[in-house]
Amino acid sequence: MARVAVVGTGLIGGSVGLALSALGYDVAGFDRDETRLTRAKELGAITEAAASLDDAVAGAELVIVAVPVGAIATAVIAALDAGAAVVTDVGSVKKSVVAEVERERPGASARFVGGHPMAGSEQDGVDGADASLFVGATWTLTPTANTDERAYTAVLRVIRELGADVVSVAPDHHDELVAFVSHVPQLAASTLMDVATTSEADRPTLMRLAAGGFRDMTRIAAGHPAIWPDILTTNREAVLGALDAYLIALARVRAHIEAGDREELLAMLERARLRRIPVLDRPGAFNEVTNLAGRLGVNLIDIEVAHSSEGDHGVFVLVVAAAEAGSFEDGLHELGYKSSKTDLA
Repeated sequence: MARVAVVGTGLIGGSVGLALSALGYDVAGFDRDETRLTRAKELGAITEAAASLDDAVAGAELVIVAVPVGAIATAVIAALDAGAAVVTDVGSVKKSVVAEVERERPGASARFVGGHPMAGSEQDGVDGADASLFVGATWTLTPTANTDERAYTAVLRVIRELGADVVSVAPDHHDELVAFVSHVPQLAASTLMDVATTSEADRPTLMRLAAGGFRDMTRIAAGHPAIWPDILTTNREAVLGALDAYLIALARVRAHIEAGDREELLAMLERARLRRIPVLDRPGAFNEVTNLAGRLGVNLIDIEVAHSSEGDHGVFVLVVAAAEAGSFEDGLHELGYKSSKTDLA
């Protein structure tokens, strides 16, 4: 039975542990919070509660570091120093982490492959862990010129066993992209919720009136807040750049509304329109759709896979440029998929 070590047994570490345990791995866990570590063992997220990081790492073919962003580099270095064969992490900021590990351990860092699963939950801690959290999710890996190919392959194999789709990008490019698709959306959701519920008197009525659009946009505001200051300050440069671009765009939209410019508003909405594509929830569907986009030269600006809780279907939520949407839709129809536009209102 292969052994994997999970350092940090919160929501993500616990979910990794549950999934690997279900696959038959021997999962050793370590967490500085003994109560959390004990709970992870009770829930079956780990098969062994290690007394130290060194004990967890001993004999493991892979170490997965799932601690807060500010502590990742230190934990990765500790795992490498303990003789870990291969180390990866799950942090949402990569550039500074990878740079610190390569600077502090230039030789051993070849065994470290930065990683980031694009998955999460409003649930908090290991009690919210879910073995199926990564099925169909995108998991980013950020190898560098220093990364050992065998280490990368080892991480890739385990991630695919978890059911995730892997995308490889450079660490700095990763941080720029997640600023737009994760970090700024978190700020937008939390800020909108904060503004909308400022008045205590209006709050009950407002929440009764809140329709799907408001609920969808503010859903992530319910996530664990303590992790975000660390993430946002560590990825400060990329987040500020994304925020500036968003603020400029919002100011432009505000000006169009103030001027009553219906044509410009419609043009903006058309550029951003979504295509929702129901698909059979089966192996290969993701690659089929993304390969089609590649052949047609269609840029997938964003993609989400929503799995149905009933039956064998799911939904791809794809964001593409309006000019490319027609040819992409025709190609999907040829493959047997159905698509429907979602109006933005």
